[in-house]
Amino acid sequence: MALTATLFHLQVTLSDVDRGVYEALDLRVAQHPSESMRYMLTRLLAYCLSYAEGIAFSKAGIASTDDPPICVRDPTGLLLAWIDVGSPSAERLHRAAKAARQVALYSCTPLAQLQREFGSRPIHHSDSIELWHLEPAFLDALAPHIDRNTKLELVRNEGQLYVTIGDNVLEGTLTRAPLLAT
Repeated sequence: MALTATLFHLQVTLSDVDRGVYEALDLRVAQHPSESMRYMLTRLLAYCLSYAEGIAFSKAGIASTDDPPICVRDPTGLLLAWIDVGSPSAERLHRAAKAARQVALYSCTPLAQLQREFGSRPIHHSDSIELWHLEPAFLDALAPHIDRNTKLELVRNEGQLYVTIGDNVLEGTLTRAPLLAT
């Protein structure tokens, strides 16, 4: 018998001070059986911190090699932003940079490991790809507070993340790093 995805209903009050984005998001996020909570939370935060009109989670799910986990499309369906999560291959980012006007990667993988992988192969417009690093300890601290129906407030201000769930306030750092080591 195949395992099924776990569906989370997340109500997020987003205050992204750094980008001037303030929204109330009502999200349904499916966690695939092979997906860790850390990865799912990275995907959730990537969605919220990249929020723009036309944003959507991949219809094909996280296992798709051809689609990003999150994308932004204009009303005609044109791919504007490819938002990846985790530690994709250099080849995948190369394809993404050719397919979309903007590419961003959200990861909690150690930066040196990512930069070593990305430096080993050519990546189209590598200097314009945004690499956002989340602290693994922050994601691990957040995980026990997430249940199948969760209301949370997410604030980004000057690179700091603040997540409030009930009476709990968790703080972490979101760091922008170069894709390639300098």
